[in-house]
Formats: sequence, C-alpha cells, structure tokens
Amino acid sequence: MSADSKARARVLSLLDENSFVETGASVRARATDFSLKQKDAPSDGVITGYGVVGGSPVFVYSQDSSVLGGSVGEMHARKIAAVYDRAVQMGAPVIGILDSAGLRVEESTDALEGLGEVYASAVRASGVVPVITAVFGECGGGLSFLSQLADFTAVDKENGHLFVNSPDAVKGNCVEKCDTSGSEFQSDEAGNVDFCGDQQEIVAWIRDLMSLLPLNNEDDAYVEPADDMNRMISGVDEKDSLLTMMHLADDNLFVETRAGFARNMVTGLMRIGGRTVGVFANRSVAYDENGAEKETFDNVLTYKGCIKASRIVKFCDAFELPIISLTNVTGFGTCMCNEKNLSRAAAGLLSDLASSTVPRINVVTGKGYGSAYVVMNSCGLGADMTFAWSGAEIGTMAPADAASVLAAGSDGSDKAEMEKKYRELQANVNSASARGYVDTVIEPGETRQYIAGALEMLSSKAVASEDRKRCTF
Repeated sequence: MSADSKARARVLSLLDENSFVETGASVRARATDFSLKQKDAPSDGVITGYGVVGGSPVFVYSQDSSVLGGSVGEMHARKIAAVYDRAVQMGAPVIGILDSAGLRVEESTDALEGLGEVYASAVRASGVVPVITAVFGECGGGLSFLSQLADFTAVDKENGHLFVNSPDAVKGNCVEKCDTSGSEFQSDEAGNVDFCGDQQEIVAWIRDLMSLLPLNNEDDAYVEPADDMNRMISGVDEKDSLLTMMHLADDNLFVETRAGFARNMVTGLMRIGGRTVGVFANRSVAYDENGAEKETFDNVLTYKGCIKASRIVKFCDAFELPIISLTNVTGFGTCMCNEKNLSRAAAGLLSDLASSTVPRINVVTGKGYGSAYVVMNSCGLGADMTFAWSGAEIGTMAPADAASVLAAGSDGSDKAEMEKKYRELQANVNSASARGYVDTVIEPGETRQYIAGALEMLSSKAVASEDRKRCTF
C-alpha cells in the first residue's frame, strides 16, 4: 500500500469506477532548507487529477496528512491551483478533499505565495464552475478560507476540524468548553458547513449533489424527467417546508444545504420537471420520521435565516438556476443579535433577489405579513410568478394587531368587528389576488404542477445585464 493510499482511496470512493486519471504524480518539493529534500514526499502530499461522478466530468484534489502532514508548500499549492484553473478551462466542477496540518514551515514565504495562488485560482473559479470541498481531517488557519470559497462544504463529524484559530487559542475557551473547530459548532453555530456525516455519508451526499448541479455557468441543468410533472402531492402543510420540498422534488430527491444552521429557514437544490432549482423556505415545525413534532420555530425572519437564503440565491443566479421560495412568515426575530444584524442581512437578501436575472417563483403557503413577506421574494420585489395556497393570509400585519391600531382611541368595543373587517378586506389571499399581487390561488396538492408549468413558461426569460458593480452586504 503506497504512502498516498488514504488520499487516493478517498478519491476513488467518490469517483465512478475506473474513471480517475492522476496528474502531477511525480511532483516533489523544490525546497531544500532544513533537509526537506531528504524526506520522502510522494506527490508532495496531495493527489490531483480528474474523473467522472455519475457520468459527469469533475476535477479533484485530495490532501494526504500522512505525507508531511498534508502541509501546503510551493508545489503542493501549485498542484491545487492547477486543478481550479483546468476546471475553469474545461468547464467542469471541482471537488477538494481537505486534510492538512497547514502551511509547510520549511518553505516559509514560498508556501505563503503558493497559498495565495490557490486563493486566486479558487476565486477565478467561483461562479464559473461549481466547487465542493469536504473536510476529512484538519483544516485550519488560512486553509479554512479555501473551504469557504467553495459553493458547498461537508465535514466529517468525527475526524473533521474546521477553524481559523484552534479552540484553545480563543480567549476564555478550551476544547472541553466549546470545540469551535468541531463539525457541530461549524455547522449549527457558524453556518460554515452544508452537511455533516461520516466519510461514506459525505461521499453519498456529494454524489447526490453532483447529480443536480450544472457543469458550469453556461450548462443547461436539465434532464428529461421520469417523474410526472402534473403529479399531485399530498401530506404537506405550511409548517414543515422540508417535508413539502421532498414531495415537490422529482423522485423526491431534495439536497439540503446548511442543514444545521438557522433551522427556521430551509435551503437546498432539487429538480422539478427535470429542471434544477434552488429553494429557500420558512419553517415553523420539524417532524420526525413518525410524523410527530420534533422541533418548533417562530414564524419569523432572522438574520441567520437571511444569510442562509442569500447564499443559495447567489449560487442560483451565478449558475442560471431558477429560484423558488415558500413563504410563511409573520415578522422579524426580536432579540439583541437580530437587532444588531437583521437590517443588514435582510437588505442583503432582498438585494440579491431584486438584482438576480433568473426565473423566480414564490409560493405563499401560510402567512405573509409585513416587510418580512416582501423580503421573501414577493411580487413587489420582482418575482416572476406568485402562487398562494387557498388558506394563505397576506397583509401588513396580523388582523388582531391591525384591529388594535385601527381601533386606537376608542373604547375597544368595536375591536372584534374591526378585526373581522380587516381580515375580509385586507388580510386574505383573495384581496391580494384581486390587486394582482398573487397570480393564482391554488390548493396545496397542485403546487408541483403549477411550479413545473411556470418553470416551463419562464425557461426563455431574458434580462439585459447591467454594467455596474454592486455593493455587498
């Protein structure tokens, strides 16, 4: 078994059988300081090449911690940079497996310069080809930035560690108190990880994800659907949008992103009628496998939820994928963290939506109140099609709250009547539809066929691009 067997085995487990072609196998470090030349370093600690995943071409690199700790030196970095550059030239995705002790101390500034070249190549690839990284071991310091330059990141829940500073280096912290490098913290608290699992589960997740992704930003991510476009769906409600999306998706394949972060917002990718789409949706309940409530959330927009939604919107806009939103929101989160961050995060989400050029469809599944509703891909924000379930409510605020405002200054005896009138005149789906803010009122079971039909109609959407640089949030 060769010294690079672990890194190679990871690549082979990911790619289709007998499809891997290695590049740069004979590369060795050029540096000789500190007797580095005398150390055996096969492939300079990183396996690179190309192959096939599910029939689609892909470029790969896999760091090997058994070779100089998988440390990043000049030639190690150049091999990785070449993977990104070739992927852009060929128009194929990149998958990187990260497992490294960090920068190679023996190579000093050469290692630093090499890492900068990797960053530059990764940035050039962003928005041109999809990039996926999987953290199977250590990924710390500057190398952690590479995982966040990717579109999607998975972390081995047992052996993966993603960090800028080690937990013990954070003032007032230690591993026992809070392992800030662990998959749980990086997924649930930091929102830096899309999927956590063991290595076998991560490989399966990447292969499912790859089956939905376009090869590049000019590729048409469409396959002839085997699933009936007009299939009625059942067993869904406005509360658990994750369950709804699984029913909506072709063959019920929905790949969730940032699954542990901001769980009152669900994001991910799926196909409807053969077309890959990105989705973001409000969520108030998570059910277990037996249909019992496992977790509940407030029907509000939080700054974390907005950040999470923005990420999938940006990806879809870059790769010409339609955007679907499921809206069920009553307002904004009210806590100190939200007050500090929400206005900026919400502005970022609405900016990303309003400036996107891809087809956008909104489905109001429950409540749509106030400016939180507007931010959720509303008609006013430029959604191409807006559907609403027959029981949906759309208005400035909840009828009871509106009645309190309208009845202010009175003795309150007419508040109940005011609430009833407001509900009839302003806070229901029919009034919104009468004003043209909802295109069609539908039953929940019809959602898939209406979205599929709208996607077919919007497939030829063309928007003139604006020659300007946008502010970022």
